[in-house]
Amino acid sequence: MRKSKILIVGIPLGIILLGLGIYQYGFLRIQAETASLREGQAIKTKTLEKYITLISEKPQLEKKLASLKETRKADDSKLITGQTPSLSAAQLQEIVKGIITGRGGTISSERVGKPEDLGKFKVINVIIDAVMPDSRALSDVLYSIETRTPYLVVKEFDIRIRNYRDPRELMLKLDVSALTAGR
Repeated sequence: MRKSKILIVGIPLGIILLGLGIYQYGFLRIQAETASLREGQAIKTKTLEKYITLISEKPQLEKKLASLKETRKADDSKLITGQTPSLSAAQLQEIVKGIITGRGGTISSERVGKPEDLGKFKVINVIIDAVMPDSRALSDVLYSIETRTPYLVVKEFDIRIRNYRDPRELMLKLDVSALTAGR
């Protein structure tokens, strides 16, 4: 009888312990893995939604990029271009010489100043000594320098009459500056 009592109590207790073991190590583990898979799926869904949103914004981003490129190109047209500041200064020198000689002036000397840093840009300077035939030509030269693109700025100029008896020819010392991209 004792054995049968132990058996009657032991078998249901064993079945209950076996059920708890299966529940603990089987069902709960499967439930945790299912929850983990659902979280992974939710993360992947959110990532996919972000990619879809970015793909749908691609035409707008391309338009914005194109407009920024156009703006950059328009801004670059206001700068003297050149691989180095020395080449930019040479280009500035040729521009100013062309303006002066185009108005009937003659160049007596020309010098390139040291480039100065201005943030992302460099300021290049050219100093030119010239002889102008009259004040009208001088006025045209100054107007041409100040109103052209790329922007040129007359930092300093000195005008003197060459011959006081015949005050037509003017001696001109001109310091012209421009911006270039700092490379």
